[in-house]
Amino acid sequence: MPRRVVTGIRNGKSVFLSDDAPPNAHCYASIPGHMSSVIWATAPIPSLPLDQAEPAPPRVTIPPAPGATRLMIVRFPPDSVFTSPDFNPEGAGPELAEHIPGLAECFEAHNPGMHTTDTIDYDIVLEGEIWLELDDGAEVHLRQGDVAIQCGTRHAWRNKGENSATLAFVLIGAVRDDQGTLR
Repeated sequence: MPRRVVTGIRNGKSVFLSDDAPPNAHCYASIPGHMSSVIWATAPIPSLPLDQAEPAPPRVTIPPAPGATRLMIVRFPPDSVFTSPDFNPEGAGPELAEHIPGLAECFEAHNPGMHTTDTIDYDIVLEGEIWLELDDGAEVHLRQGDVAIQCGTRHAWRNKGENSATLAFVLIGAVRDDQGTLR
């Protein structure tokens, strides 16, 4: 599980407000090796100092409103997990819907992994390697330290390797113009 350290201000001094696992980190029983966590969430116009309310509670809606943000860490198991007897496809849908609400509904039923969100995403490979696939089948192979900027495109993440891949995602809520382009 990722560790989340949060700072703030009390009595005019900088302090550590928390140092623990995020409250919504989840290891999936239906998808062995898969983990997701929303580390932090901000409003469209965040304010300081922070209040004591948890900004990323369990079941926080993932795609943010325009101008709002979400910071997620996701561990992707190798794609071979989906052909393993330990994979539970009947349990995966409800488990994803509970732990990544709003995002789970963006996944296409007939095109596994493909999804589109109204967000600009900064995607950072923290560990391992992964393939970013676009709707026309074009792919790019990303390794540790690589960054992809996702601009509201239809895409899927594919882990064709033998080990898990861990990515950090910063999602920034956006709006589309009349032609479907993010602005």
